[in-house]
Amino acid sequence: MTAAVQLEDVACVFGSGASAVRAVDRVNLTIDAGEFFTLLGPSGSGKTTCLRMIGGFTLPTAGRIRIGGADVTLAPPYARPVNTVFQDYALFPHMSLRDNVAYPLMVRGVAKAERLRRAEELLALVQLPGVGDRRPAQLSGGQRQRVALARALVGQPQVLLLDEPLGALDLKLREQMQSELKALQRRLGITFLFITHDQHEALSMSDRIGVFNAGRLEQVGTPQAVYDTPATRFVAQFVGAANVLDGETARRLTGHAAAMLRPERIRLAGSAGNAQAAGTVAEVQYFGAFTRVKVDVGGTLLQADLPSDAGGGAPEAGRSVQLHWDARAVHALGA
Repeated sequence: MTAAVQLEDVACVFGSGASAVRAVDRVNLTIDAGEFFTLLGPSGSGKTTCLRMIGGFTLPTAGRIRIGGADVTLAPPYARPVNTVFQDYALFPHMSLRDNVAYPLMVRGVAKAERLRRAEELLALVQLPGVGDRRPAQLSGGQRQRVALARALVGQPQVLLLDEPLGALDLKLREQMQSELKALQRRLGITFLFITHDQHEALSMSDRIGVFNAGRLEQVGTPQAVYDTPATRFVAQFVGAANVLDGETARRLTGHAAAMLRPERIRLAGSAGNAQAAGTVAEVQYFGAFTRVKVDVGGTLLQADLPSDAGGGAPEAGRSVQLHWDARAVHALGA
């Protein structure tokens, strides 16, 4: 099967000389057809520059980009079988929703009756039937996002690029749109390349995740693999909460020179006999479904996420506690 997107030693450098910034540093990546793939990383890590190069808005300094097997490295955006959904939606305020969605077809010269028919179909697909006569200002943020999706999909792209499209939405609506996006991608079978800095968004929506840091891909894998077996210290600390241990503390508690232990894998020991660590509660934070307890173990703070409905409740600050975890929950990290 031909890959949907391939990056071969792709690099992007802005500026020159001492002031040059290597935004993307020799990235190699293959995204399968029909895959929901997410590029995850902090601001400035290179993920959006990578998306812009795939979309043709930024040219790479080195390397090759292939879409559907065709070399598009130097092709302009309109010559690539992709479309992009941006965070700010970029809808035309003076146009009806129907005309907004139909606009890409008008540019291609599609007959008016056909483009309006397809626009109505796409509005229905994104759960906005019968609103084609409205203007963008009459819609909520979530509805405008759906219109932007419909406009990006009306031209039937091979790959849909989504640049932090849910970032402007409130938490409840963002979670709803995550579910809708995933269901829509499954229904259409189109390759989605999603950009986000939100680890929970990436974990809940993706078939695979590529974690960016300082212009490089540090790990590519399924959400479970990235979370449970991070390839680097950065991935361990960026994707989810983590206890990252080094040196003598790591060797004493885990048997490794460096290791990661997720807070939800730690529990209060039922007895001294099955405890791996003893310490004093330094801080307690309530998060609703769980309570995070920070325990000072010989000068090292260990975070333990305890179910808030656990019998007896969380221990108070200053109390001595014993901690327990399954040895299989420990993940060794490289140097």
